[in-house]
Amino acid sequence: MTDSLTVRDNRTGQEYEVPITDGTVKAADLGQIKSGDDAPGLAVYDPGFVNTASCRSSVTYIDGEKGILEYRGYPIEQLAEKSNFLEVAYLLIHGALPTKAEYEAWVHEITYHTFVHENVKSFMQGFRYDAHPMGMLMASVGALSTFYPDARNITDAENRHIQMVRMIAKMPTLGAWSFRHAQGKPYVYPDNDLGYTANFLSMLFKMSESKFEADERLVKALDVLFILHADHEQNCSTNAVRSVGSSQVDPYSAVAAGIGALYGPLHGGANEAVLRMLKRIGSKENIPAFIQGVKDGNERLMGFGHRVYKNYDPRAKIIKKACDDVFEVTGVNPLLEIAQELEKIALEDEYFVKRKLYPNVDFYSGLIYEAFQFPPEMFTVLFAIGRTPGWLAQWSELVQDKEQKIARPKQIYTGDRTLDFVPASERWA
Repeated sequence: MTDSLTVRDNRTGQEYEVPITDGTVKAADLGQIKSGDDAPGLAVYDPGFVNTASCRSSVTYIDGEKGILEYRGYPIEQLAEKSNFLEVAYLLIHGALPTKAEYEAWVHEITYHTFVHENVKSFMQGFRYDAHPMGMLMASVGALSTFYPDARNITDAENRHIQMVRMIAKMPTLGAWSFRHAQGKPYVYPDNDLGYTANFLSMLFKMSESKFEADERLVKALDVLFILHADHEQNCSTNAVRSVGSSQVDPYSAVAAGIGALYGPLHGGANEAVLRMLKRIGSKENIPAFIQGVKDGNERLMGFGHRVYKNYDPRAKIIKKACDDVFEVTGVNPLLEIAQELEKIALEDEYFVKRKLYPNVDFYSGLIYEAFQFPPEMFTVLFAIGRTPGWLAQWSELVQDKEQKIARPKQIYTGDRTLDFVPASERWA
């Protein structure tokens, strides 16, 4: 049996054979279908890429129906339990787990590059006192391209490697400094005696003590959150990185575009919306009325459902377990009880089960971030730090993919045509 699609064009009566590869048809193959010799070929209209594959990728696999997420073939559950963020970052970028020597060299490289140029510090200090940390992060990552002009040489594998190392290393420094800036506190330099995540916590929270030592349970929980956010296939920000990267721009500019996409409330702001919802509900006693409001269309159930997952988001299960470790240190967030009861009711209610509305990664992550005493505007910065290896793995894959071209989608023009221009002197007479 031939894997192909037979298409009959009812406009002309002509039939076309379109090959099927990996469950897809090439849009260019549809372009051969025309209503006449001079007519344009058939195009696909798909706002938001709901059913369009823009690339071939071996980075991340998702089966939304079964609730499966794998990085380079490894289940997210195993990586979160047994690995750490820098090892996962290596896996995403290099495509395989490191040997002991490779891992030690990788950690050393990233640790060595955590410091940023003093001019970057001056640049960040120039922002208003109330600048949003995400805006500061986006601008400062973009500014790094001016400090490393050789980053434009994207065809050189060694050059790509050092730029990716620099970005993974410096992202926590820039993120922590944007946090301190909003609080009017002095910026804290990296402490390279500490691990990646512990160093980040030190730059965030260190005050007058000679050395900041975070509770290991908090370090592990944040490291797990970074792993869970490390990549998620062709989402909005990854698509932005690939689209901008397709112009062959340097990786700093491409990742700055991804940060810009993540800045938007539909992508990175969902966990903040969950917190607002839980605070508005106020207590367990108000949950039934809230649930009825959702069914009546008067309320929105935030943190449930996902464009990809039609099952329980595997990341949500892991975060739910991480909550216990964090709250053991910080004390239980009073909103947790509301969240757990809300989840229990929603998972048993036929209305939500029928619509396949299950908790996603954002449902519990906001509670953990709040327990760390992060303000809501920092949530997306944490997301961006975790997502950086994924963005870079996708960018690196794009750069080496011979099938890829500069992003240039078609449009369906809906405006006026062939109007006659009347000069202003006549229009305004």
